[in-house]
This record gives sequence, structure tokens and C-alpha cells, in this order.
Amino acid sequence: MVEISRRRLLSAAAATGGAAAAGSLLPASLHEAIASTPVRPGGLQAIEHVVVLMQENRSFDHYYGTLRGVRGFGDHDPLRQPDGRSVFRQPAGAAEVLPFSVRRAAELADRPSSDVQYLGDLPHGWTDASAAWARGWNNGWVPAKSGATMTHYERQDIPLQYELAETFTLLDAYHCSVHGSTNPNRNFLWSGTTGHEPGSTARAVTNAAYSYDHAGYDWTTYPERLQAAGVSWQIYQEWDNFTDNAVEYFLPFKRIGRKILSHVERPFRTTEEFYDALSGMSATDRAAALAQFAAGRAALTPSERTLFDRGAYRSEPDTLVARLRADIAARRLPRVSWLVPTAALSEHPGASTPVGSANLVHQVLDAIASDRETWSKTALFINFDENDGYFDHVPAPVPPAAAAAEWYDGKPMGLGPRVPMTVVSPWTVGGNVCSEVADHTSVIRFLERWTGVREPNISEWRRTVCGDLTSAFDFSGARRAPELNQPGAVPAPISRWRPTPPETQALPEQEPGRRPARALPYRPWASALLSDGELALTLGGNCHFAVYPYRGELPEPLHVDAGARTAVRVPVGGAYELAVQGPNRFWYELSGTATGPAVDVVLRGTTLELVNHGRATVTLEVTALRYGRRSTKVVLRGGRSRSLDWATDRGWYDLEVTAPDFRRRLTGRVEDGRPGVTA
Repeated sequence: MVEISRRRLLSAAAATGGAAAAGSLLPASLHEAIASTPVRPGGLQAIEHVVVLMQENRSFDHYYGTLRGVRGFGDHDPLRQPDGRSVFRQPAGAAEVLPFSVRRAAELADRPSSDVQYLGDLPHGWTDASAAWARGWNNGWVPAKSGATMTHYERQDIPLQYELAETFTLLDAYHCSVHGSTNPNRNFLWSGTTGHEPGSTARAVTNAAYSYDHAGYDWTTYPERLQAAGVSWQIYQEWDNFTDNAVEYFLPFKRIGRKILSHVERPFRTTEEFYDALSGMSATDRAAALAQFAAGRAALTPSERTLFDRGAYRSEPDTLVARLRADIAARRLPRVSWLVPTAALSEHPGASTPVGSANLVHQVLDAIASDRETWSKTALFINFDENDGYFDHVPAPVPPAAAAAEWYDGKPMGLGPRVPMTVVSPWTVGGNVCSEVADHTSVIRFLERWTGVREPNISEWRRTVCGDLTSAFDFSGARRAPELNQPGAVPAPISRWRPTPPETQALPEQEPGRRPARALPYRPWASALLSDGELALTLGGNCHFAVYPYRGELPEPLHVDAGARTAVRVPVGGAYELAVQGPNRFWYELSGTATGPAVDVVLRGTTLELVNHGRATVTLEVTALRYGRRSTKVVLRGGRSRSLDWATDRGWYDLEVTAPDFRRRLTGRVEDGRPGVTA
């Protein structure tokens, strides 16, 4: 075995994988399970097992920007930068960099196409990630990360990942929890928060815990809460876990580890240091060390041994999936399982390959689907801890200043950029897209609803803004069966490289077409009234909004967690231009002058309400921009109102209301509680 860790990255990143042939890459057992296993009724309680596989360091646009039907490079309404340019055109000094294909970059560099598997990682720490966020404008990516930040994969590069997304349910509004690296994001996955470094006022927003001398975190993890509640759980991992089990960095597990290590002759500071050393030992020394370690484990109290075995025990190399299979066969699969792969299978750029990880996913899917009973009652969440340094164009919700625990060093800790999340289960078949805002705490909130075990570490702000992932499921029994192949072997390892942006640039084309979409809980609406040098914005729908100022109306974007009806006042000078973003592509654009019409425009459901609060008569042009061709002229006398029934395209609308010195544009989707389609 060749050890690959964050401390010692070697070229052995190629363990398995390769370019996939035509046909389905999902295991035959999965196809057969989908086709032959009835969907269990009973809603959420029909689920008996939840498995979480968190992979490493990919952004949503980097993986799925060209995938059909998601919020990717074909986004009709991307955020505009302060100078009016699309967020896809990232500043690079006097130049700009657009998203570009990894495959095309390899061609221009005279590299074989197999080299697309061996990218090098980019800066992805707290400081550079916050710089890329750029106070909410999301336009600091190239200076903070390099031009390689804008690179992206295509279907032929990651075919299994694409097929998985098109067979089950993909979330395109799932964000990492914090601007920063792996461990703080995994703290959110396993504990609902990231607190402070031991004995310090510094927030745990870095990978400081990877030091063998780290004292350990003192807040409670969710596995400990499951343990106290009598809910079975297990973290499956091998000697090499790529430092991806954040639970091991908490005090209870460190204390138990020290107790075990007191029986080991050679000094080790943590069980992680012990496991990391095993691959470098001779067979004789390794056997002796493992025997001493086993003696230390035997000396634990029953409660300590249970906590260690479930949360910190690591099995021999190449046993992770075998252990999962064995527990499934023996009917001892826990209620909640977390899978922690090796470095080579982690999908991390710099240590792994997408196709190597695809092989792991293939094996995990086969392990679950080969047992029809287990498949029929299991939900598998496949997500990514953070985005590495890779660009994503959708700005994330930001906490208000009043949520002080969500801020550090004058910056919000999150939400961070979007990362991929696919939900695999009998209740998520059909190639759906779910656009409810979520982050890593949403995984715990799903477990909360399902087990009844609450996690008090999750902030009220995250509970307000993020969903609990139940919207990704359809328990009605409706589904579409997804033909067969298998991932092959990875290309021979090469030195890692960073793609260079091409000289000739163009926005990538996203695959055409729409996808089925899950019903969402959002009913966002906005209105605005100009009066006495102010725009009185009213935002509603119990969701998060961001207000972007383009004429200096505000010092930076304003974030608002709106209730049923929340008022926001924005001062305006001679001319104003703002845009209000809400969930699921909701935009409300406003521009005009301070002396323009005092007209309020709001869409409630499919009714467009026009109200003239001024005295003068106003002639308004109402025009459909993208869905339909309707154009209507409305003459509105002072103090009068008019309502128009506005037709949508399966719920989607995009319309503009204009008059001299006045423009309002409204776009989004009217939710009716039923499944729909993507934009």
C-alpha cells in the first residue's frame, strides 16, 4: 500500500478508474433494483438507513455547469458585477477570464485527454475564499485563485457523475457551509457548526486540527447525540482516510485514543498518527504495533470502546466497501452511516481523480443495490465538502450582522459556494433537479426529522435559510427507470497541472433542454415604491433575498431574511438601479430616476398588480421577455390600480414593465406545491 495523505501527497493517486465506454456506467444491480423493487410506502419513515458519502473539493459549475436543466452556464439571469458585466466574466487585472473546458485546455497544451483527470488543487483557504466572495459581488475569483479557477468538466470527462445526476435527484442550490477548506466544512457536516480553536478566540475556519498536537474541539458532535439517543451509527474508514473524518478531532475521541495508545510501545500523539505510520512500517513492526493497539482497545470501558469502534476505528486498506457489504449481508447496517474514502478515491484535485472516485461510487451503489431489501429502504447522499478553488457563479445567502456567531474577522463564514449533491434512493429516481437552498447542516436536519434527535449547534439563521433535504424526495411512488457498462482503469499517473485559460474565450454552451423539478416551499415576492428620495422595498415569502446596488445606493450588497412581509428602505439619488435576488432564480430588477413614476409592480401568484401612487397618469408597457410573446399597454391614472392575469410556462415567468424613467423586471417561478420543470 502507498500512503497518500495531505501531509504526504504522492503520485499514486491512480488507484482505480478510467475513461468510460458508451452505455450506462451504473451497476447492473442498481438498474435491476430500480426496475424490480417496489417503492416502500410510508413517507420519511419508510427509510431505515441513511448513508452519507462526502467527497472532496469540487464546485457545482466546475462539475455540472454544462449539464442540461440545472442552474449552470446557461443561466438566463446571472448576477451582474458593479460595472454591469456578467459574473461569468471574472476580472483579471485589465483582462477577464470566462469559464473554459479542461479538455480544451489540455488540447491547447498538447496534452492527452486523459490528463484532464490529474488537475492540481488551487488555493482554497479562508482568506482566499473570502477574497473570491468579494463582499458579496462574487467577482474576486481570478486574483484569489488563479485563472485555473474558471475551468470546468464536460459530460465525457465525468460520465458516471452525469448519469447519476440524470438518474436520481441533483440539488443545484446546495452550498458548502463555510468559505474555506475541508475541516471546517466537515465540522458542519458532523456537528452543525464550527466553533473556536482550543484556548483561542479564533474561529475554526482552517485545517488547524490536522496537526497531531491539536488539543481537540470541545463542542458535541452529532454522532455523540445519536449515541446518547440509542440510534445506531458508524463511520466507515480505512488506515488512510485523508484526514476526512472530522469527528476524530474532538476531545472525547482524542481522550479515548490516548488511552489506547498508552499500550503502544512506540510513542504516538493521536490514533491518526498511529494509522498514518502503519504503511511505512515493516510487516513485523506493523503486526506488533497493531497487536499493542488492540490491547489498548480491549482495555477501554464498554462505552469508550463503542464510541471508538463507531467513530474512530480504521480498517485495513481496501476494506471500506467490503465492510459495508458485510454489514448489509449480516443485517447490521446502522441507521446512519458515513463513508470516508482514501485520498486516491476522495475526488480531491491533487490527490484523486474523478474517474477513480467514480469507481468507488460504483462499488458503493452495487453494495447497496445488490441487496434488494437494503436498497428498498436506504437513502444515499453524495456531496462534496467544499469547492477547492473552483469558480461557481451563484452567490450564496449571507447572514445578517445580528447573527454574530455566523461572522468572523468582519466576514460571514458562509454560506460558501455551491457544491454538487446527489440523492440516490428509490424515492429520488427520475432525473429531477431540486433547487431548495441547502448546506451541510441540511444533512443533519434531514437526520433530525428522521430520527427525532435534534442538533442544537445549528444556528437559527441556517435553519431559516436552508432546507432539510426532504424536498428532494418523492414518496408518492412515481419514478422512471433509467442501459450497462462499468468505469475502467485510470490513466497512468502524471504530474498535476493547472489549466491555462485560452486566448480566445466564449461562454460555454450548456446542454439544451429542461429537467423535471421538485416542488419547492418558496413563494418569493417583492414590490418597490419611490417616495421622497427613497425606494421603499417590501420583500416577502419567508426566504432570503440579496439586494444588489449598481448606482451606489448601498455600500455593498444587502442581505435580508424576509418574513411574510419585510420592509427595507434604500436611499436613491438622481438615478437608481438595483436588483433583488431570491431563491430559485427569482429576480426583481428596478431602475429609474428619483422623479420617475410612483408605480408599484408586484406579481402575486399569476396576478400582476400595478398601482399608481402618484397623481399623474402613467402609460406602462408590460412585455413578456422569455416565456410567451404577450405585450400590453396599460394607462393608469393617478391613485388607480390594475390587475392582469399573467400566463406562465409551467410556472415560469419573465416580464418587464416600463415607462419613461421607470423599469421593473420580474422573473422566477410560481410554485403550486406540485413537481414542475426547470427553467
